[in-house]
Amino acid sequence: MANEQEIVLEAATPLGFTVRVTKAYWEIISTLKHPVMQGHLEDVRTALEAPDEIRLSKSDDQVYLFYKTRRRGRWVCAVSRRTGSDGFLITAYPTDAIKEGEHIWPI
Repeated sequence: MANEQEIVLEAATPLGFTVRVTKAYWEIISTLKHPVMQGHLEDVRTALEAPDEIRLSKSDDQVYLFYKTRRRGRWVCAVSRRTGSDGFLITAYPTDAIKEGEHIWPI
């Protein structure tokens, strides 16, 4: 059995910080928060490393929403908090709408 603190995702973002998630927290995201994300960890990695768009949260200036198109009108959104040069994944989910936060990337 793998260690629950094992890092299962480490992704360098275009904003210059690295997002990490542990096995235990990915299990929470993919089974409790958004079960539809089971089996889609690589989609989250792609959203973080090669997003189509990044927005800043309207309510927290340390939280970023990374969007990657899955198909027309559907995106994967990876939400992360930045803490200096590091970050952590808050959640990830499929969506049919991009939130209103400030568009920060690409410029």
